[in-house]
Amino acid sequence: MKLDKSFSKDYDVITKGEVTDMSKTLYSLMLDEEVVHQVDALAHRLGTNRSSLINQILAEYVDYTTPEQRINDILSSIQQLMSPSRDLVPFFSPNSFSMSLKSSLEYKYRPTVKYEVELYRGESDSIGALSVVFRTQSAELISGMTEFFRLWKRIEDVHLYQLTGQKHEYALYDGKFMRSLSFPERECSSEELARAISEYIKLFDKMLKCWLGGRLDGHEIEAAYYSQMLSSKIHI
Repeated sequence: MKLDKSFSKDYDVITKGEVTDMSKTLYSLMLDEEVVHQVDALAHRLGTNRSSLINQILAEYVDYTTPEQRINDILSSIQQLMSPSRDLVPFFSPNSFSMSLKSSLEYKYRPTVKYEVELYRGESDSIGALSVVFRTQSAELISGMTEFFRLWKRIEDVHLYQLTGQKHEYALYDGKFMRSLSFPERECSSEELARAISEYIKLFDKMLKCWLGGRLDGHEIEAAYYSQMLSSKIHI
């Protein structure tokens, strides 16, 4: 494997004090050449880079969870929680900040909808975003989904704000509905947050299918939403 020409054999890697990321600073490290070879090889196998891998190794050694590791833990937990489900099929690549889940709608030709979960590692007003991506040429289906998205926002504007006091951001594009994921109202583990996100997506997917299938009207969907929000310990 070829190494960057900017690195000498004893690897005076970087200059201390130069900030490259919102919470990261460049430091100078002297490393053995063979150590760097092995780190690069491992980073390649894990689908990451040298700096990220060294940061992860050092964090684990001093028992510190980095934002990147917490995101990976949350998304991995969502994948495990969703894997037994027949309705939602998860897709997640380790060391990434997003994942997707595919669901088949109960509608004529069985079109699919994809839920994309993206988590942020830097400072932001929210922990991430949930996007609902759909591809269809059916004007009837587009109209039905658009009505549901607007209904869902109205329900959350009333009930979720009363529970958490937080306002969410929403956006509706051609073939995509986006909703921000707010910070939970209390400290929680990666597993707890993963479960909260998973349960929210399950509820959304179930209510969307019931709406499109004509099994539930707006009042019944609102009642189901309110019931789950009351029983949930964490709201996002």
